[in-house]
Amino acid sequence: MKRGLISLLLTMALAVPSSGAEGQAVYSHAVQEGDTLASIAQRYYGDPTREAVLGEANRLKGPGASGLLPGSWVFIPMVTFYRVGKDETWKSIAARFLGREARAATLIEANRANRRIDPVEGTELLVPYPLRHVVSPGETLTKIAKMYMPDSPLSLKRIRRFNAGARIERGQIVLVPLFDLRLAGEGRAEASEAFARAAGGGAAKSAQDEVESSLPKLMEQVKRAQFAEAVALGNRLLGTQSLTSTQVVTIQKELAVAYVALERADLAEASFREALALQPNLELDTVRTSPRVLEAFNRANQPKEL
Repeated sequence: MKRGLISLLLTMALAVPSSGAEGQAVYSHAVQEGDTLASIAQRYYGDPTREAVLGEANRLKGPGASGLLPGSWVFIPMVTFYRVGKDETWKSIAARFLGREARAATLIEANRANRRIDPVEGTELLVPYPLRHVVSPGETLTKIAKMYMPDSPLSLKRIRRFNAGARIERGQIVLVPLFDLRLAGEGRAEASEAFARAAGGGAAKSAQDEVESSLPKLMEQVKRAQFAEAVALGNRLLGTQSLTSTQVVTIQKELAVAYVALERADLAEASFREALALQPNLELDTVRTSPRVLEAFNRANQPKEL
């Protein structure tokens, strides 16, 4: 079967991690002559050791797992990405995609976020793929974790927390939350347009993470009176696609301070207005903020005359 035809045959399926959870997208690969789980894992993940994930996801464990039948299908699971909506919380998103509010801790860990602060609207989150593993005789959580996750005490802790209260005995299902199951192999390039869009998910999150890592530098430049450099960096960051509202407010505040120092009160007011449009209750520290900056802020905060 030609690869071009295979790309057209890639179709979406759903894998529901547990009762009440919203389905996550997986895709299917049409098996060709000579394919093995290891070669398919190399094609889609760039890592042949991921054959264990494919074997479990497709119930292909055992002596016959290596003999794939040409023309059959192998599902290719992957992490997904989700943009936070208004008033959503870690718990509500975890319940929606991972089946339980209690799994919010896993979602927070996957996104290296602060558990005390709910995600900001517009932020793109990585949603781990919850692989269903059917427990075999003699298996423990430690053994299961080593099959699919990095060899680390954190992996065991992650899988134990995700399955809190579950029985670990023969025939029971253990969910393995995989953070790094992204498409990276040649199969990604060969896939259809819809497949490629899903495989390329996370672009917004990557951009947001990059901006977040640059914010301390911007604030340090303003603190050290490197105002021209701060203006250049701040405007470059504003040109990034898919910023969160919190990031825009932070950048505009720093730009406003820099503009005041550069004798551009008009631009400072404009920056403050942009920040206030996103965060109307924005306030400045009246003790630590210079009178000139406060003056620009107060002018920006005045209602527009009709």
